[in-house]
Amino acid sequence: MTLTLTVSDEVRALAPGFTHVAIEADGLVNGPSTEGTSALLDDAARRLAVRLDGRAPHEDPHMAAWRETYTAFGSKPARTRNSAEALAKRALSDAGLPRINLLVDVYNAISVAHLIPVGGEDAALVQGGMRLVRATGDEDFVTVAGGEEVVEHPDAGEVVWRDDAGVTCRRWNWRQGPRTRLTERSTSAIFLLESLAPMPVADVERAGAELAELLEKFSPGARITVHAPA
Repeated sequence: MTLTLTVSDEVRALAPGFTHVAIEADGLVNGPSTEGTSALLDDAARRLAVRLDGRAPHEDPHMAAWRETYTAFGSKPARTRNSAEALAKRALSDAGLPRINLLVDVYNAISVAHLIPVGGEDAALVQGGMRLVRATGDEDFVTVAGGEEVVEHPDAGEVVWRDDAGVTCRRWNWRQGPRTRLTERSTSAIFLLESLAPMPVADVERAGAELAELLEKFSPGARITVHAPA
C-alpha cells in the first residue's frame, strides 16, 4: 500500500469485530455532481428503503453495533451518529441526500446502499500514514465554524483517524475535517469502508468491489487497487 494504514491495539481491543477495506485510486477525475451521480444517490436511497423494510436506520444490526461502540468510547450515538447512519437518515427524509461532488457522491451512494460507513481522503493531502487511534485529547482537529477556521481537540479516549499533522476524522467516522477532504481538484484518493460484527466480511468486500467499479466508470483509466480486508 502506497499510503500506510494502521489500527492501534487499543482500538482493536475496543472493537474486536472491526474490519476495513481500503481502496487506493490515482488518476481520478472529479468535478461537480452530475445527472449520473444524482441518479446513483437516488437509487441508493431506494436500495436502503428495501433493506430496512420500514425500520429506522439505527434498528439495523450493523448500525446498532456502531452505536454500542460509540458508547464504549464515550460518545453519545444518538447525537453524534456514525456517518452511515447520518446519511441513511437523510436519505429517508424529504430533503434526501446532498449532492457534493462526483467522487463524494459515489462513495456516499455506496455507504447508503450497503449501510456501511465509507470515507474518502485526498491522498495528496495526507501527511505521513493514517492511523486509527484513541486520542490523548491534545491532538489538533482543524475544522470550520461560522465561516472561520477553528482548531478543536478530541476528547481523551475518543477514537479518531489521524495523520502526522493531526486528526482527519473525529469520533471514528462522525466528522471529517476539511484539510484532507476530496474536492474538485482531487486526483488521488484513499477510500475506507468500515464495518463491525455482525456484518459479514464478505458484505464489506462486495461494497468495496462495487465502489471500485463505479470509480472506474466515472474515471476511466484511473489506477484502482482494492486491498484485502484488515
